[in-house]
Amino acid sequence: MLYISGARSVADEQVRIASTKIDGIGPKKAIQVRYRLGISGNIKINELTKYQIDQIEQMIGQDHVVHWELKRGERADIERLISISCYRGIRHQDGSPVRGQRTHTNARTCRKLIRK
Repeated sequence: MLYISGARSVADEQVRIASTKIDGIGPKKAIQVRYRLGISGNIKINELTKYQIDQIEQMIGQDHVVHWELKRGERADIERLISISCYRGIRHQDGSPVRGQRTHTNARTCRKLIRK
């Protein structure tokens, strides 16, 4: 197992697929990073040198908000909604669906807390 920016990547995967496993990096950003570093998309992770892996990590760390920073930002946004007591914050706090989903017959994972 190889870790790139905190995300586990399988050694036999292609670089273009493995880099999308990082939270905050989608297919388009993965292509941009590879293109700027001059790495082929068909090359596998285990064929990369240590220098190339370090370059990938450095470029992703500089230009993009990924993994822990992204999750920390999302959590801060939810905490802000809860602190101002808006509707979405209250729904987050209760564990109910936030975006207007039906709760009468669905949302079982949310309603599990209520049933007990």
